[in-house]
Amino acid sequence: MDWLERTAKLRQWTRSGARAPHKPLLLLYALGLFQKDADSELRYSAVEQDLQRLLTEYGPPNRTTPAYPFHHLVSDGVWEVRTDRGPGSPGSGLRDLRESGATGQLAPGLRQAMRGEPELLHRIARSLLDLHFPPSLHGELCEAVGLDLETAETSQLSTARRQRDRRMRELVLTAYEYRCAFCGYDGRIGTVPVGLEAAHVRWWAFDGPDDVDNGLCLCSLHHKLFDRGVLGVDDDYRILVSQRFVGHSPASRDHVTALAGRPLVGPQPGAHPVAADHRAWHTSQVFHGSPRPAVEDLTDPLPLPGG
Repeated sequence: MDWLERTAKLRQWTRSGARAPHKPLLLLYALGLFQKDADSELRYSAVEQDLQRLLTEYGPPNRTTPAYPFHHLVSDGVWEVRTDRGPGSPGSGLRDLRESGATGQLAPGLRQAMRGEPELLHRIARSLLDLHFPPSLHGELCEAVGLDLETAETSQLSTARRQRDRRMRELVLTAYEYRCAFCGYDGRIGTVPVGLEAAHVRWWAFDGPDDVDNGLCLCSLHHKLFDRGVLGVDDDYRILVSQRFVGHSPASRDHVTALAGRPLVGPQPGAHPVAADHRAWHTSQVFHGSPRPAVEDLTDPLPLPGG
């Protein structure tokens, strides 16, 4: 098994489509450090806060700890841990990792392979991004872990188990009549829509199909907020806004918090709305925190689905 295949097949906890991006996030962080210093090591006590921040921002909404991947990634053969007492991980306990001086590093064979083939680092990073995160988050994730990858490189997966259906974008935008399902934005330059995207509700990386009932037409802003768990959709096709979102400007209020409780714009009659199982997956695996109460003083609410 080569290194690209090995990093693409990390052993992860799975249950009913639950997200477990702990190991991929640790690997991406380690790749970012390796790119700057091929001999870099990650002392757990020094990087714990950085890793926790990554899990909080890009992991599932449930509480978790970076101690889990720091210890368990060793079993995948791509990571090694040493302590002040010598080689070997002390376990996944926070106190043990902190007090033993646990230090992690990419496996020697992987480091040697990337030194000999610099493109391998890029290929592994692209694979991890595409297998575990939607494209809308790739750029900011690279920035968060300090990876220098070209945008064009992070948008394609060379080891994908399946290929995306390029027709999805047009089908979803048509179903929603080229309007953002959250705010109604429908901008064009001439006849060409601008700033409108087809968002997967259940992420493609987690077996989300390229079907209209797994898609929403969203403007660029709301697509990013949807994938970051700020926005969601409830069982009545109304917009959820996370209580964890904070914005004090009129723009934040008008474009985000005022959406709470509003019905979606579209889809047009005859088009399939978002399927219940895809909505439920997004709510449990992506949406963060509790939803804000519906805004009560709407004088001109957006139309209901099909309206």
